[in-house]
Amino acid sequence: MAIAVTTMPTRCLSFQLIFTGAETYDDDDEPNVHGGAMWARMPITALVGDTPLEEWPEPMPVWAAQPWDCSSHHHAVYVLDRATPCPWLAIIDGETYPAKYLFTVDYSENEIADDPAQHKQSHVLELLDAGEYTGNIVALPNNRVRVTHPAWFETGEGAPDFRPNQHTFNSKEDVSYVWDTNRVFNNLYKETDE
Repeated sequence: MAIAVTTMPTRCLSFQLIFTGAETYDDDDEPNVHGGAMWARMPITALVGDTPLEEWPEPMPVWAAQPWDCSSHHHAVYVLDRATPCPWLAIIDGETYPAKYLFTVDYSENEIADDPAQHKQSHVLELLDAGEYTGNIVALPNNRVRVTHPAWFETGEGAPDFRPNQHTFNSKEDVSYVWDTNRVFNNLYKETDE
């Protein structure tokens, strides 16, 4: 079981694992020597989805499983609830595969992670019906995934026709707002004209 994630700049996602010894559950004669053992910083390419498979998937090269390394030690892990039940499409080396969304890792507090032009998220997915790669876990940025849901929207084809954001936004960047103190301090304690 993967129970935690670590992010280190210039490396792929790595995970804290607990071994369950599940491979011994069917054999009472074989002791479960690995059950409960922990292993830290296993790379994403060591993971396989929790879906029954006929055989182990072919391990993916790191560049295919996570095309952008982590950009910071600091990160947040969250689930995009609105997109969770949706089938996802994973674009890997020019091929598109169906995938199951698991969670997202978002990086911060680093020169690259905080630069709008360079910021990446890692959407962690399990590959479905991906031939020899079925069952592998991947971490892809926004430009390598598509969320599908025919009841909510029509899924587009090809690359989106917009460029990544190149700017940061904050409330004090508009000089006309900052110089008008009546606007800035317009709150419960402002005296009103009668």
